[in-house]
Amino acid sequence: MFRGSKVKKKNPLRLIITVLLIVLAVVLLVRSFKIHDFNVVSPGILYTSAQPRGMDYTRLLYKYHVGTIINLRSPAEHREQNWFNEEITWVRANGVKYFEMPLDRNLNNPGHFPDANMQGQFLAIMADKKNLPVLVHDGTGESRVAMMAAVWLIRNEQLPLQQVLAIAEKIKTRPLVESEKNFISGLSK
Repeated sequence: MFRGSKVKKKNPLRLIITVLLIVLAVVLLVRSFKIHDFNVVSPGILYTSAQPRGMDYTRLLYKYHVGTIINLRSPAEHREQNWFNEEITWVRANGVKYFEMPLDRNLNNPGHFPDANMQGQFLAIMADKKNLPVLVHDGTGESRVAMMAAVWLIRNEQLPLQQVLAIAEKIKTRPLVESEKNFISGLSK
C-alpha cells in the first residue's frame, strides 16, 4: 500500500441495509406481477380474478393468452377510480374480446346471482372456442365470479355438486353463505 492512503473499513450495517433494500425491491417487483385473487378454474379455458390493473393485463395476455374478458361489475362501479377506461383501452389495443355482464355486488340483492338469460349468454361465450381462454372478473374476484364459475362447472363440465361447492369456496376465499349454496345447488337440477 501507498503511504498515506486510507483503507475504507467495511461497514457491516451498511451492507445489511443494502441487502434488505434489494430484497424489499425484489419482493415489491414480484408482488406487482401477481394478479389479485387470480384463480385457474380450468387451465387454458377459464380464469377468475379481481379487477385487473396496469401490468396485470400484459400478464393475462402473454402468460395466460386470455382471448376474452367478462366484466361482472355494475355500471355504478364503472365510476370508481379509472379502471374502466384502462380496461376498455387495453382490450381494444390488444384484440381481446370484451363483454359486460353486470351483477349487483350486494349479496342480499337477487341481482347478485346470474339469471337464466345471463347464464345462457355466458355459456354461449364459453362454448365458442375463439373466445378461449376467458377471464371473468369483478371488483374483488370473490363471490360474483365464484357464482359464474359454478354455472360453467355444473352446466358445461357437469362436475359433482360437492366439487363445485369446494371450487366456488376456494375462489371466494371464505365459506359460502346459504344463498350461494342454494344458487349453486339449483344449477344442478
